[in-house]
Amino acid sequence: MARDYYETLNVSRGADQEEIKKSYRRLARKYHPDVNKEEGAKEKLQEINNAYEVLSDPEKRARYDRFGEAGVGGAASQGFGEDMGGFADIFESFFGGFPGATQSRRRTGPARGDDLRFDLKLDFREAIFGGEKQIRITHLETCTTCGGTGAKPGTRPRTCTTCGGSGQIRRATRTPFGSFTQVSTCPTCNGTGQIIEEKCETCNGVGMNQVSKKLKITIPPGVDSGTRLRVSGEGDAGQRGGPAGDLYVYLFVQQDSQFSREGINILSEIKISYLQAILGDKISVDTVDGKKPLTIPAGIQPDTVLTLEGLGVPKLGNPVARGDHHIRVKVEIPTKVSGEEREVLEKLLERQKGSTKGGLEGFLGGIFHNK
Repeated sequence: MARDYYETLNVSRGADQEEIKKSYRRLARKYHPDVNKEEGAKEKLQEINNAYEVLSDPEKRARYDRFGEAGVGGAASQGFGEDMGGFADIFESFFGGFPGATQSRRRTGPARGDDLRFDLKLDFREAIFGGEKQIRITHLETCTTCGGTGAKPGTRPRTCTTCGGSGQIRRATRTPFGSFTQVSTCPTCNGTGQIIEEKCETCNGVGMNQVSKKLKITIPPGVDSGTRLRVSGEGDAGQRGGPAGDLYVYLFVQQDSQFSREGINILSEIKISYLQAILGDKISVDTVDGKKPLTIPAGIQPDTVLTLEGLGVPKLGNPVARGDHHIRVKVEIPTKVSGEEREVLEKLLERQKGSTKGGLEGFLGGIFHNK
């Protein structure tokens, strides 16, 4: 039986990327076979590695959250020796390199920008039919003055002499397990591998500026609370020429006073008089598409559900296909009737005496029983 990836990494389902990374590092140290000689340590580390590969990738994590392991296919099923993408860097940080693997890539190259999240509230009908929404976000953009270098125009950053441009300081350390190389961030350049002698005045040497901007978001028909939309390249700018992250818009649909939703079907209630219930009627009811005619069959029972086909929620990804609108009928029982009404009803009941309960008496009795 497949284990829950969040449980494997000892994090909650709402954990951010920093929490996931920290927990992964801690577990990687604990279960690495060169440190942990207990039986099953290698297999446990493989589980941790597989879980991290999925949860550290926003797109894979979104598919996993929605569909489980089926949503990520074989992406998280690689063997321990095959999955070197994220683990090699972790191993090098603590043990100076992965046995049999090449040295980890330099960390001074382009780095992808952070992904951003934006929560967007929608009215019930906006979620049903979709449309465009304008939002305002604040994110980091590459400084146009220095082009992202952080250096004053006309100057260039120089290579850090402390770390030689690697951004890392290596120290050999002897431990009970043998001699290892400890890797730490260079204190002179803070891991960038470069020193900026004259900072750009616009961004103060950061290479990026915080910018507020408006975006138009297209809401597809049929979305529901929890739906996540991805806007490519609208996250924070990448460092040192790296690509920008993405913006993830999480949708939250507000409740409606008339309608509720069950999958792709819409639910509502109407109230009719007991005379309409007895005799039947043709009425107009509210739907998300406006007023629509509805036939009340004679002798309808309380809590009967009538259906208006094709007036429900569009199927997400296929708006031509729609669910139905289910209407539960409530019969209003008067607490008082006029003398004339009572006289007529009493005559009708008198005629029904001695007959089966399936006639008018049974119907009226059912109504008053459900009062």
